[in-house]
Amino acid sequence: MRPIDQQTILITGATDGLGRVLAARLTAEGATVLVHGRDDQRGKATLQEIGGRSAWYRADLSSLAETRALAEAVRADHPRLDVLVNNAGIAGPESWQASADGHEVTFAVNYLSGYLLTRLLLPTLVSSAPARIVNVSSLGQQTIDFADVMLTRRYRGFRAYCQSKLAQVLFTIDLADELAGTGVTANALHPATFMPTKMVSSPVSTLEEGLEATHRLVTDPALDDVSGRFFNGLHQARADDQAYDPEARARLRALSDDLTSP
Repeated sequence: MRPIDQQTILITGATDGLGRVLAARLTAEGATVLVHGRDDQRGKATLQEIGGRSAWYRADLSSLAETRALAEAVRADHPRLDVLVNNAGIAGPESWQASADGHEVTFAVNYLSGYLLTRLLLPTLVSSAPARIVNVSSLGQQTIDFADVMLTRRYRGFRAYCQSKLAQVLFTIDLADELAGTGVTANALHPATFMPTKMVSSPVSTLEEGLEATHRLVTDPALDDVSGRFFNGLHQARADDQAYDPEARARLRALSDDLTSP
């Protein structure tokens, strides 16, 4: 990877919690940080707080159209992109809710938007290689039911969250295989357990723990050639068995391409 002060890094969900502290640290280290969020006021406050070479990009990732617009804006402004951190996410709401496109909203925000954003930015990442994709997932994982991916029959908020987080890991492993030899790596991680963010009422870990784990995947030279892995904090771990099933990954890829097609 280039020296950190020569890198351009996009972090989704960067106006709160882990995304915000990661943006602050990378900016302090000299990186150009593209801060994404869905609220202009919070975005401007974040830029004022972290300073440095930072820029604001607003998009509601529950909308595929806004996700496409985000990718277009980033591509137009930055011909080089060294790291994409898909960090934005929501907890599963108590009752089933539809995204702007009619999909289950947790799956849409936590997985589909990151899938689409990554696909749209891949040409820029590949042309910028060496580059990295970091997907902020979770140890909370549940097998994807391809007969009811949108959970219209048996919805539970926790299941919606865990399924979306496992989908990120399947995508990560699939993407690593696809990108082999390009100089672009893709890894996923569980940064820490129940950090003090707006989604958590009873924190267990500190933001600093999650920051260290995520920052390592973004910057550690020892990971230059590491791809397709899942990490629990600072250590490599095993995800749910479905993540290692090529057939399941192919089914998810086909579904994702279909759901995100214009």
